[in-house]
Amino acid sequence: MTPIERVPGRTRATLSIGDHGEFTKTITEADVFAFAGASGDYNPLHIDEEYARHSVFGRRIAHGILTAGIISSVLAGDIPGIGTVFVELHIRFLKPVFIGTKVTATATCMEIINPKRVRMLVACVNEQGEDVAIGNAIVVPPIDTKLLDLPTSGPA
Repeated sequence: MTPIERVPGRTRATLSIGDHGEFTKTITEADVFAFAGASGDYNPLHIDEEYARHSVFGRRIAHGILTAGIISSVLAGDIPGIGTVFVELHIRFLKPVFIGTKVTATATCMEIINPKRVRMLVACVNEQGEDVAIGNAIVVPPIDTKLLDLPTSGPA
């Protein structure tokens, strides 16, 4: 049986400037290869250790968009939460993320644009606390805060 977690979303009416959430994930080799397959981005900087060893980074790096994808997890899973529609992202990549790096994505409510849209300050930091990506996202928060039954792991 798959464990279930009860997770509420937050509506525009329940969001305030400064509300904050986060999600942490270690980027694995499996993540990088799965992302390469899903995106079609087989750049050898990501998948070929020998090639990457001779690059400016000295080893393989995660795809920037894979790192940015962790932001989606904080927006969908924490703030605003389940039911959020991610409509816009402006991001700058500051440092490479190496395979095995623990990345924490954060989102902070910075502006209520209108009754339907909210601007979030977003960032990803590595385990040393260094910013690896920063930007802002526009989201549409969920229309209600109904609790949803979500599996906390993969298929049973």
